Amino acid sequence: MAILSIPVTGESFSDAEKIRDFLRPFGIWYENWPTAGKGLKQASSDNEILSAYSEEIETLKLRASFVTADVINVNPDTEGLEAMLAKFSKEHTHSEDELRFCIEGRGIFHINPQSSAVFSIEMEAGDLINVPAGTRHWFNLCAEKSIRVIRLFEDSTGWTPHYLENGVDSQYETLCFSELKIKSDDVRTSVVKP
Repeated sequence: MAILSIPVTGESFSDAEKIRDFLRPFGIWYENWPTAGKGLKQASSDNEILSAYSEEIETLKLRASFVTADVINVNPDTEGLEAMLAKFSKEHTHSEDELRFCIEGRGIFHINPQSSAVFSIEMEAGDLINVPAGTRHWFNLCAEKSIRVIRLFEDSTGWTPHYLENGVDSQYETLCFSELKIKSDDVRTSVVKP
């Protein structure tokens, strides 16, 4: 289940309905879908993953203007992982929605809505998030650097990041559950660098 954190206030919560309610004014969808029973293995190919989730992908295509899907399937042994991660970890926008459905592993989106404080959403298996076009954001993996996500696109060529050079992303550290525990309720969060 996802964890939503607001570093500037120290708030953090994991209730799915509360997360949905918080994200709704920003136009961000959040859902949690089952991932068990798909018969996937660690060695499953991207095509096998897309086939196993074909029904869910078609549902999402009908719900929005998505036309194609792919799979990001990385772990610490993935060749060129650091270069790949560098493309996502700098604040950027897209001219179309970005949808990710996590089927394994963990990662964290930071959202900079401009109208309020930066917040983060740590996602794990079953979490689906749609970041609307034009939303300022960046994405990092958690310490284990392993994730499998299905991404959906509105254009068959995929989306292009439009980087912002304001340095906001450098003011935040990515800290997931295994890296930081908050005494009050032992949840994951991200913090503003001192």
